[in-house]
Amino acid sequence: MSDTRIDPNDPVLQPLAINTQPLKGKKALITGIANQNSIAYGAARALKAFGAEIAMTYLNDKTRDYTQQLADALEVDPDLYLPHDITNDVQTEAVFTAIQKKWGRLDTMLHAMAFAPKGALQGSVVDVTREDFQTTMTVSAHSLIVLAREAAPLMTDGGSIFTLTFFGGDKVVPNYGIMGPAKSCLEGIVRYLAAELGKKNISVNAISPGPVMTRAASGIAHFDDLVTLAREKAPQHTLVTPDEIGVSMAMLACSSMRKITGEVLYIDGGFNIMAG
Repeated sequence: MSDTRIDPNDPVLQPLAINTQPLKGKKALITGIANQNSIAYGAARALKAFGAEIAMTYLNDKTRDYTQQLADALEVDPDLYLPHDITNDVQTEAVFTAIQKKWGRLDTMLHAMAFAPKGALQGSVVDVTREDFQTTMTVSAHSLIVLAREAAPLMTDGGSIFTLTFFGGDKVVPNYGIMGPAKSCLEGIVRYLAAELGKKNISVNAISPGPVMTRAASGIAHFDDLVTLAREKAPQHTLVTPDEIGVSMAMLACSSMRKITGEVLYIDGGFNIMAG
């Protein structure tokens, strides 16, 4: 008869069942925090609560005015609170050089970058110019490849890479414009990166929240209507919060969860399962 006793030292069970800080000692890079309402900030808060140390980037001096106090709240080392425009290769290299110098490794990374010129976001896809298309795809999709390429060598003991997507990458969402195709591309990249990095024990997943009132969402026309629809349609009839998204992501960052990879994981109160 097999031994059915539960071993509290089992390396699979211990991180979630025993340890109240399953990510203690882990190192996490968070990109894309714009302000305290950002999904990325919810993720950073959760990872910090789970015990991880946080490195954080900001886009430019303007966003630094909004994020410095958040970095302080997260107890980010000043050497790891860095400017980063994904189109600036020098800044990208500087971010990962700083992580290598300070930590020597990386365990978790959140890619939370997306941008489309206003005309492309609010106009018809058929009217998107080549220049606007390239800008959208560079910042919103190719940037994940750039970050994964830099992060993977630092994930010497395996790791977890996350990005943020949206229901509009799978189904047509009114007023989402070119960002819908960009999210479709991003989700495809997630699957291919998961396949390529799996041999290094690195998981790659896309988190797809329901509508969340963030700074980025404010650029989507009639977003309030989408929020109302989500609240009405979702089986739980409530909207997901950045902190709820963050806790789910932090759980997936635990080493025992790395078999979940290449997925689009909906955290939306069931909104995505409802028809019409």
